[in-house]
Amino acid sequence: MLGGMLFISSCKEDFLEKEPPGSAAGSVMEDEKGVESLLIGAYDMLTGNWIFGSALGTDWTYGSGASDDCYKGTTLGDQTPFNNVEKYQCLPTNPYMADRWTGCYNGVSRTNDVLDFLEKAKEAGKIGENRALEIEAEAKFLRAWYHFKATRIFEKIPYIKTEEEMGMKPDEVPNDTEGWEGIEEDLTFAVQNLPENPPKGEVGRADKWAAKAVLAYVHMYQNELSDAKTHLDDIINSNAFSLVDDYKDNFGIENENNSESIFEIQVTMSAEDRAWWGVAANNLALHGAIFHQRGEAGVGWGFYQPSQNLFEAFQTSNDGLPVLDVEARDDLKSDMGVASEDEFIPTDHPMDPRVDLTIARRGIDFQGWGIHRGRAWIRSQSNGGPYMTKKFMHLKENSGKFSSPAGDFKNPRNFRAYRYSHVLLWRAEIAVEEGELDYARELVNRIRNRIANNPDTWQKGLVTDYTLGDQPDPADIDWDADAANYVVAPYPDDGSENDPFRNQTEARKAVRLEQRLEFATEGLRFFDLRRWGIADQVLNDFIEEDGNFRSFMRGSSYDPERDDYWPVPQTQLDLQEGVLTQDPAYK
Repeated sequence: MLGGMLFISSCKEDFLEKEPPGSAAGSVMEDEKGVESLLIGAYDMLTGNWIFGSALGTDWTYGSGASDDCYKGTTLGDQTPFNNVEKYQCLPTNPYMADRWTGCYNGVSRTNDVLDFLEKAKEAGKIGENRALEIEAEAKFLRAWYHFKATRIFEKIPYIKTEEEMGMKPDEVPNDTEGWEGIEEDLTFAVQNLPENPPKGEVGRADKWAAKAVLAYVHMYQNELSDAKTHLDDIINSNAFSLVDDYKDNFGIENENNSESIFEIQVTMSAEDRAWWGVAANNLALHGAIFHQRGEAGVGWGFYQPSQNLFEAFQTSNDGLPVLDVEARDDLKSDMGVASEDEFIPTDHPMDPRVDLTIARRGIDFQGWGIHRGRAWIRSQSNGGPYMTKKFMHLKENSGKFSSPAGDFKNPRNFRAYRYSHVLLWRAEIAVEEGELDYARELVNRIRNRIANNPDTWQKGLVTDYTLGDQPDPADIDWDADAANYVVAPYPDDGSENDPFRNQTEARKAVRLEQRLEFATEGLRFFDLRRWGIADQVLNDFIEEDGNFRSFMRGSSYDPERDDYWPVPQTQLDLQEGVLTQDPAYK
């Protein structure tokens, strides 16, 4: 975090050329131990610098908050720069832009330091050849990762390698490409030189499969489907990964680094973390901000609230199949504006069970902290709606095991950045475009069967007393019953109207919706809409629809010529005048 703080407070030195914070310099680092320490510092930046614009690990600000999945939440006046992200009204002076740029390029700087000192250690004969090659591959994986995080936000970026590789100083490199050539080159090196298991046997380090997954996604971004297909098939055919039976195991602390995880950002809590309620460098830079601000689990700030649009996307037909077309979905009632002391009977519409494993809503148990009591638990319903996220909050039974003196503001929950379900659904996406509709159905049904075949993993706790001014009487909760009307099934293979894989257009809708449901609130939605070329239609329809639910988005619009990317931060343009140029859409 220090690197970002220095960048914000001073323009006298380029942060791309600084020593990594907290590291020694010079000959002390020119051996294997020193290089390994620098590499750990490069991994440390995976979480980003701060909670909002630079939350690199989860991408919740841009990937979910700027989409139809989630609202900023909390109150209108809290973190006003986020309001501009959510409403597509960002200017180059928005501090979130500087935060993102700094977070990405601090990570790049650290990886290049690793590579520079690695060369010196090799020249001095102070590191073994095999480990040196692995370190180079790990560092280049991370260098590609940070540039990939940058090019998701800024349309043109500088691809910064070491000065020796480029023959020029980092602050002389213009932002004249999307960075794809450098990203692919570094990831290809990683694929070719990383082992199939994490180096040194340490989970959290990048291996060959992690590099292949990221490289496949990079190709998906560019609509290079045949190139992505090769890497996805390699992962699938390796049999190195499998879906876990319980969907929740992809989010819980107890089941980290499981059989579904391909690359997982590791999070720990040091004594400093436990002593300070803020966000330390090795925290995921999200916990706390997104926890409920009120109620029995009210230990956070109340950001990151799922939208009504997302809630309604989880509805199913009586046959347990998704409703693919938005206009065909039923309007589902919510407790927006309803006091907790007043009766509110939740919808009995058939729902995909993942809804209550993703969204915290009234009348449903919240990770063991109690039955969600609706408005009494929400900081500002009129601004952020009646829901909260669920995937990032720890179970009540873990309370106190890792919390700070301020309460349960933080937890050491890892983030599964790439998992096997991503691979299966991306491969299904390619199968649809190549006309392999039966194979696409098979892959999607592997995801759906995971939910359908494991009803014991669905949310339990059916509440029969619908006034929730306080926690309901235990006698009014049936913990053996499903908490809602869950109906889910795989797609049939019968060519009927219930089988969207009977034609390419409907199959495409099915695969895209499955990705939304499976990865909801995980920071992907905006980027998926953009790469599918449907952001304009989807987001403007969402803005119009959401205006009937809350007033915040009224008068906004999404302009695909301008809002597909965010502006280069003005602070960086001033720092590198004549080198960096602004996105023409923001001039």
